Amino acid sequence: MPKKRVLVGYGIDVDAVANWINTGDGSPQNPTNVSRGIFGATVGIDRLLKLYEKYNIKCTFFTPAHTLESFPEQLAKVRDAGHELGLHGYTHEYISDLPAKEQQAVLTKSIDVLTQFCGKKPQGYTAPAWTTSKELIPQLEQAGIVYDHSFMHHDVQPYWAPDSSHTWVETDVKKEAVQWMSPMTKLMPSKVVEIPANWHVDDWPPLQPKGPYGYVDTHVVERMWREQFDFAYREYDTFIFPMSIHPQVSGKPQVILMHERLIEHINSHEGVEWMPLGEMAEEFRSGRFPGVSVEGGADVKR
Repeated sequence: MPKKRVLVGYGIDVDAVANWINTGDGSPQNPTNVSRGIFGATVGIDRLLKLYEKYNIKCTFFTPAHTLESFPEQLAKVRDAGHELGLHGYTHEYISDLPAKEQQAVLTKSIDVLTQFCGKKPQGYTAPAWTTSKELIPQLEQAGIVYDHSFMHHDVQPYWAPDSSHTWVETDVKKEAVQWMSPMTKLMPSKVVEIPANWHVDDWPPLQPKGPYGYVDTHVVERMWREQFDFAYREYDTFIFPMSIHPQVSGKPQVILMHERLIEHINSHEGVEWMPLGEMAEEFRSGRFPGVSVEGGADVKR
Protein backbone atom coordinates (compact mmCIF):
# COMPACT_ATOMS: atom_id res chain seq x y z
CA MET A 1 0.00 0.00 0.00
CA PRO A 2 1.40 3.47 -0.90
CA LYS A 3 2.13 5.72 2.04
CA LYS A 4 -0.63 8.27 2.67
CA ARG A 5 -0.10 12.01 2.97
CA VAL A 6 -3.15 13.94 4.15
CA LEU A 7 -3.12 17.69 4.82
CA VAL A 8 -5.95 18.67 7.18
CA GLY A 9 -6.89 22.10 8.43
CA TYR A 10 -9.55 24.50 9.61
CA GLY A 11 -10.50 27.71 7.87
CA ILE A 12 -12.28 29.80 10.49
CA ASP A 13 -14.44 32.64 9.17
CA VAL A 14 -14.46 35.25 11.93
CA ASP A 15 -17.53 36.99 10.55
CA ALA A 16 -18.51 38.34 13.98
CA VAL A 17 -20.69 41.46 13.60
CA ALA A 18 -19.65 42.03 9.98
CA ASN A 19 -21.83 39.29 8.58
CA TRP A 20 -24.96 40.60 10.32
CA ILE A 21 -24.54 44.26 9.37
CA ASN A 22 -24.06 43.20 5.74
CA THR A 23 -27.72 43.95 5.01
CA GLY A 24 -26.97 44.94 1.43
CA ASP A 25 -29.38 47.88 1.36
CA GLY A 26 -28.20 49.52 4.58
CA SER A 27 -31.33 48.60 6.56
CA PRO A 28 -30.89 48.34 10.36
CA GLN A 29 -29.91 44.97 11.77
CA ASN A 30 -31.63 43.32 14.71
CA PRO A 31 -29.43 43.93 17.80
CA THR A 32 -29.87 40.30 18.86
CA ASN A 33 -28.18 39.13 15.66
CA VAL A 34 -25.37 41.60 16.32
CA SER A 35 -25.00 40.07 19.80
CA ARG A 36 -24.54 36.66 18.18
CA GLY A 37 -21.64 38.10 16.21
CA ILE A 38 -20.13 39.55 19.38
CA PHE A 39 -20.39 36.11 21.00
CA GLY A 40 -18.45 34.65 18.08
CA ALA A 41 -15.69 37.25 18.28
CA THR A 42 -15.28 36.81 22.03
CA VAL A 43 -16.55 33.58 23.59
CA GLY A 44 -16.36 31.63 20.33
CA ILE A 45 -12.78 32.61 19.55
CA ASP A 46 -11.64 31.85 23.10
CA ARG A 47 -13.19 28.38 23.02
CA LEU A 48 -11.72 27.54 19.62
CA LEU A 49 -8.26 28.72 20.64
CA LYS A 50 -8.46 26.43 23.66
CA LEU A 51 -9.55 23.54 21.42
CA TYR A 52 -6.66 24.05 19.01
CA GLU A 53 -4.15 24.40 21.82
CA LYS A 54 -5.38 21.09 23.24
CA TYR A 55 -4.68 19.28 19.96
CA ASN A 56 -1.64 21.36 18.91
CA ILE A 57 -3.33 22.52 15.70
CA LYS A 58 -2.52 25.72 13.78
CA CYS A 59 -5.36 27.10 11.65
CA THR A 60 -6.30 29.90 9.28
CA PHE A 61 -8.63 32.59 10.60
CA PHE A 62 -10.23 34.37 7.65
CA THR A 63 -11.05 37.75 9.13
CA PRO A 64 -13.16 40.56 7.71
CA ALA A 65 -11.25 43.79 8.27
CA HIS A 66 -14.27 45.10 10.21
CA THR A 67 -13.83 42.23 12.69
CA LEU A 68 -10.15 42.97 13.15
CA GLU A 69 -10.75 46.70 13.65
CA SER A 70 -13.68 46.05 16.01
CA PHE A 71 -12.09 43.26 18.11
CA PRO A 72 -8.33 43.83 17.91
CA GLU A 73 -7.54 42.28 21.30
CA GLN A 74 -9.32 39.05 20.34
CA LEU A 75 -7.57 38.79 16.98
CA ALA A 76 -4.26 39.55 18.70
CA LYS A 77 -4.81 36.32 20.67
CA VAL A 78 -5.19 34.48 17.36
CA ARG A 79 -2.10 36.08 15.84
CA ASP A 80 0.04 35.60 18.93
CA ALA A 81 -0.94 31.91 19.16
CA GLY A 82 0.71 31.37 15.78
CA HIS A 83 -2.38 31.01 13.61
CA GLU A 84 -2.62 32.42 10.08
CA LEU A 85 -4.87 35.41 9.36
CA GLY A 86 -6.47 35.59 5.92
CA LEU A 87 -8.68 37.97 3.97
CA HIS A 88 -12.48 37.82 4.10
CA GLY A 89 -13.69 41.18 2.81
CA TYR A 90 -14.46 44.20 4.96
CA THR A 91 -18.02 43.64 6.23
CA HIS A 92 -18.62 40.26 4.61
CA GLU A 93 -20.00 42.09 1.56
CA TYR A 94 -20.86 39.95 -1.47
CA ILE A 95 -18.40 40.90 -4.16
CA SER A 96 -20.76 39.59 -6.84
CA ASP A 97 -22.92 42.64 -6.04
CA LEU A 98 -20.07 45.14 -6.40
CA PRO A 99 -18.57 46.72 -9.53
CA ALA A 100 -14.92 45.94 -10.19
CA LYS A 101 -13.75 49.29 -8.82
CA GLU A 102 -15.47 48.71 -5.46
CA GLN A 103 -14.22 45.12 -5.29
CA GLN A 104 -10.70 46.49 -5.66
CA ALA A 105 -11.28 49.14 -3.01
CA VAL A 106 -12.43 46.50 -0.49
CA LEU A 107 -9.52 44.20 -1.31
CA THR A 108 -6.95 46.99 -1.00
CA LYS A 109 -8.38 48.19 2.32
CA SER A 110 -8.54 44.66 3.72
CA ILE A 111 -4.94 43.89 2.72
CA ASP A 112 -3.77 47.13 4.35
CA VAL A 113 -5.61 46.43 7.62
CA LEU A 114 -4.32 42.86 7.95
CA THR A 115 -0.78 43.78 6.89
CA GLN A 116 -0.55 46.52 9.50
CA PHE A 117 -1.94 44.23 12.20
CA CYS A 118 0.18 41.16 11.41
CA GLY A 119 3.36 42.87 10.27
CA LYS A 120 3.25 40.93 7.02
CA LYS A 121 1.00 40.69 3.99
CA PRO A 122 -1.81 38.11 4.13
CA GLN A 123 -1.34 35.16 1.79
CA GLY A 124 -4.91 33.85 1.45
CA TYR A 125 -8.45 34.95 0.71
CA THR A 126 -11.92 33.47 0.97
CA ALA A 127 -14.93 35.21 -0.54
CA PRO A 128 -17.77 36.12 1.83
CA ALA A 129 -20.49 33.47 1.42
CA TRP A 130 -18.24 32.00 -1.31
CA THR A 131 -20.02 34.38 -3.68
CA THR A 132 -17.37 35.28 -6.23
CA SER A 133 -16.96 37.38 -9.38
CA LYS A 134 -15.16 37.30 -12.72
CA GLU A 135 -12.78 39.93 -11.37
CA LEU A 136 -11.77 38.07 -8.21
CA ILE A 137 -8.90 35.85 -9.38
CA PRO A 138 -7.31 38.54 -11.61
CA GLN A 139 -7.45 41.01 -8.71
CA LEU A 140 -5.96 38.50 -6.26
CA GLU A 141 -3.21 37.66 -8.75
CA GLN A 142 -2.40 41.32 -9.31
CA ALA A 143 -2.31 41.93 -5.55
CA GLY A 144 0.13 39.05 -5.04
CA ILE A 145 -2.24 36.92 -2.96
CA VAL A 146 -0.94 33.34 -3.01
CA TYR A 147 -4.14 31.33 -2.62
CA ASP A 148 -7.91 31.46 -2.69
CA HIS A 149 -10.48 29.38 -0.80
CA SER A 150 -13.76 30.10 -2.62
CA PHE A 151 -14.19 27.77 -5.61
CA MET A 152 -15.36 24.19 -5.93
CA HIS A 153 -13.81 22.65 -9.05
CA HIS A 154 -12.56 19.88 -6.73
CA ASP A 155 -13.22 19.10 -3.10
CA VAL A 156 -10.10 17.37 -1.72
CA GLN A 157 -7.27 18.44 -4.05
CA PRO A 158 -5.42 21.74 -4.51
CA TYR A 159 -5.09 23.18 -8.01
CA TRP A 160 -4.33 26.36 -9.92
CA ALA A 161 -7.51 28.43 -9.94
CA PRO A 162 -8.84 29.20 -13.45
CA ASP A 163 -7.95 32.73 -14.48
CA SER A 164 -11.56 33.78 -15.22
CA SER A 165 -10.92 34.16 -18.94
CA HIS A 166 -13.38 31.35 -19.70
CA THR A 167 -16.88 32.40 -20.72
CA TRP A 168 -20.29 30.83 -21.05
CA VAL A 169 -23.61 31.84 -22.53
CA GLU A 170 -26.54 32.11 -20.14
CA THR A 171 -29.64 30.19 -21.18
CA ASP A 172 -32.21 32.84 -22.06
CA VAL A 173 -35.40 31.12 -23.21
CA LYS A 174 -36.77 34.46 -24.34
CA LYS A 175 -34.25 34.30 -27.18
CA GLU A 176 -33.97 31.84 -30.04
CA ALA A 177 -32.25 28.63 -28.93
CA VAL A 178 -29.51 29.05 -31.52
CA GLN A 179 -28.32 32.11 -29.59
CA TRP A 180 -27.58 30.24 -26.38
CA MET A 181 -26.70 26.72 -27.53
CA SER A 182 -22.94 27.10 -27.11
CA PRO A 183 -20.30 25.39 -24.92
CA MET A 184 -18.21 27.02 -22.23
CA THR A 185 -14.79 28.15 -23.43
CA LYS A 186 -11.58 26.52 -22.23
CA LEU A 187 -10.34 26.87 -18.66
CA MET A 188 -6.91 28.46 -18.31
CA PRO A 189 -4.88 28.40 -15.08
CA SER A 190 -3.95 31.45 -13.07
CA LYS A 191 -1.01 31.81 -10.68
CA VAL A 192 -3.35 31.64 -7.66
CA VAL A 193 -3.52 28.32 -5.79
CA GLU A 194 -7.03 27.11 -5.03
CA ILE A 195 -7.66 25.39 -1.70
CA PRO A 196 -11.21 24.36 -2.54
CA ALA A 197 -14.30 25.36 -0.62
CA ASN A 198 -16.98 22.81 0.23
CA TRP A 199 -20.45 23.53 1.62
CA HIS A 200 -20.61 19.95 2.88
CA VAL A 201 -17.85 20.55 5.43
CA ASP A 202 -19.09 23.96 6.57
CA ASP A 203 -20.78 24.39 9.94
CA TRP A 204 -22.96 27.36 8.93
CA PRO A 205 -25.71 25.73 6.80
CA PRO A 206 -26.68 22.93 9.22
CA LEU A 207 -25.88 24.43 12.61
CA GLN A 208 -26.82 28.09 12.74
CA PRO A 209 -30.43 29.00 13.52
CA LYS A 210 -31.64 30.84 10.45
CA GLY A 211 -33.93 30.04 7.54
CA PRO A 212 -34.83 26.42 6.73
CA TYR A 213 -31.64 25.12 8.37
CA GLY A 214 -30.48 25.11 11.96
CA TYR A 215 -30.14 22.95 15.02
CA VAL A 216 -29.29 19.82 13.08
CA ASP A 217 -28.04 17.14 15.46
CA THR A 218 -24.27 17.51 15.62
CA HIS A 219 -23.89 13.74 15.38
CA VAL A 220 -25.56 13.88 11.95
CA VAL A 221 -23.15 16.60 10.84
CA GLU A 222 -20.19 14.75 12.32
CA ARG A 223 -21.13 11.56 10.45
CA MET A 224 -21.32 13.45 7.14
CA TRP A 225 -17.92 15.06 7.68
CA ARG A 226 -16.37 11.77 8.76
CA GLU A 227 -17.77 9.98 5.72
CA GLN A 228 -16.26 12.56 3.40
CA PHE A 229 -12.89 12.15 5.08
CA ASP A 230 -13.15 8.36 5.08
CA PHE A 231 -14.05 8.28 1.38
CA ALA A 232 -11.10 10.50 0.46
CA TYR A 233 -8.76 8.41 2.61
CA ARG A 234 -9.92 5.26 0.81
CA GLU A 235 -9.70 6.71 -2.69
CA TYR A 236 -6.59 8.94 -2.63
CA ASP A 237 -3.00 8.47 -1.49
CA THR A 238 -2.67 12.25 -1.16
CA PHE A 239 -5.45 14.72 -0.47
CA ILE A 240 -6.32 17.82 1.50
CA PHE A 241 -9.25 18.19 3.89
CA PRO A 242 -10.02 21.85 4.63
CA MET A 243 -12.99 22.39 6.95
CA SER A 244 -14.83 25.72 7.22
CA ILE A 245 -16.28 26.89 10.50
CA HIS A 246 -17.48 30.06 12.27
CA PRO A 247 -16.81 30.94 15.93
CA GLN A 248 -20.43 31.95 16.54
CA VAL A 249 -21.47 28.44 15.42
CA SER A 250 -18.59 26.15 16.36
CA GLY A 251 -18.04 28.03 19.61
CA LYS A 252 -21.21 26.47 20.99
CA PRO A 253 -20.67 23.65 23.52
CA GLN A 254 -22.23 20.83 21.51
CA VAL A 255 -20.24 21.79 18.41
CA ILE A 256 -16.94 21.99 20.31
CA LEU A 257 -17.57 18.41 21.44
CA MET A 258 -18.28 17.42 17.82
CA HIS A 259 -14.94 18.88 16.73
CA GLU A 260 -13.13 17.00 19.49
CA ARG A 261 -14.59 13.71 18.26
CA LEU A 262 -13.84 14.59 14.64
CA ILE A 263 -10.23 15.57 15.34
CA GLU A 264 -9.64 12.34 17.23
CA HIS A 265 -11.15 10.31 14.39
CA ILE A 266 -8.94 12.02 11.82
CA ASN A 267 -5.87 11.60 14.05
CA SER A 268 -6.46 7.85 14.17
CA HIS A 269 -5.30 7.65 10.53
CA GLU A 270 -1.67 7.41 9.40
CA GLY A 271 -0.19 10.21 7.32
CA VAL A 272 -2.29 13.05 8.73
CA GLU A 273 -0.65 16.48 9.02
CA TRP A 274 -2.56 19.44 10.48
CA MET A 275 -1.66 22.85 9.08
CA PRO A 276 -3.05 26.27 8.13
CA LEU A 277 -4.47 26.55 4.62
CA GLY A 278 -1.56 28.78 3.63
CA GLU A 279 0.86 25.93 4.28
CA MET A 280 -1.28 23.60 2.16
CA ALA A 281 -1.03 26.13 -0.68
CA GLU A 282 2.73 26.36 -0.29
CA GLU A 283 3.09 22.57 -0.34
CA PHE A 284 1.29 22.51 -3.69
CA ARG A 285 2.99 25.59 -5.12
CA SER A 286 6.44 24.25 -4.26
CA GLY A 287 5.75 20.90 -5.92
CA ARG A 288 5.92 18.93 -2.66
CA PHE A 289 2.24 18.00 -2.95
CA PRO A 290 0.79 16.86 -6.30
CA GLY A 291 -2.76 18.20 -6.40
CA VAL A 292 -4.63 18.12 -9.70
CA SER A 293 -5.14 20.05 -12.92
CA VAL A 294 -8.61 21.42 -13.54
CA GLU A 295 -9.67 21.06 -17.14
CA GLY A 296 -12.77 21.71 -19.19
CA GLY A 297 -14.31 23.85 -21.88
CA ALA A 298 -13.87 23.99 -25.62
CA ASP A 299 -11.84 26.04 -28.06
CA VAL A 300 -14.64 28.38 -29.01
CA LYS A 301 -14.34 31.97 -30.18
CA ARG A 302 -17.16 34.21 -29.08
